Amino acid sequence: MSPSRPPARRSKKAKANAVPPPPPRPFTAHHLVPPHELLSEADGQAALKALATSIERLPKILVTDPGLKTDPKFVAAREAREPLNGRIIRVRRPSSTAGLAVAYRVLIQNLGE
Repeated sequence: MSPSRPPARRSKKAKANAVPPPPPRPFTAHHLVPPHELLSEADGQAALKALATSIERLPKILVTDPGLKTDPKFVAAREAREPLNGRIIRVRRPSSTAGLAVAYRVLIQNLGE
C-alpha cells in the first residue's frame, strides 16, 4: 500500500487566474430550422376559416420554442410583453413534392394548457 498523501493545496493565485466562463452566444437561426411567422389576429382567423377548423384542433407549440426566435415579429411581441397565448404561428418548410409545405401551430404558455 502506498502512503496516503495530503490533498493538494490550491493557491489563491490559481483561483485569480481562472478563466471566466464564456458569455452566452447570441441566437442564430440554423439552416434546418424552417422560418416561423407570428400571424396577426385577423390573419389567424382567416387561416382557420381557410382550413375549416377550430383553434383547438391545431397542434400546439410552446412560447419557449427556439424556432420562434427566427421571427422578428414574435421577438418584438415577446419583448413588448404582449399576450401570446392562443396566437397562431405559420411554419413554412421546403418540400420536395409540394414545393412548400405550410403548417399552423397555436402558441401555448406551458404544457398544462
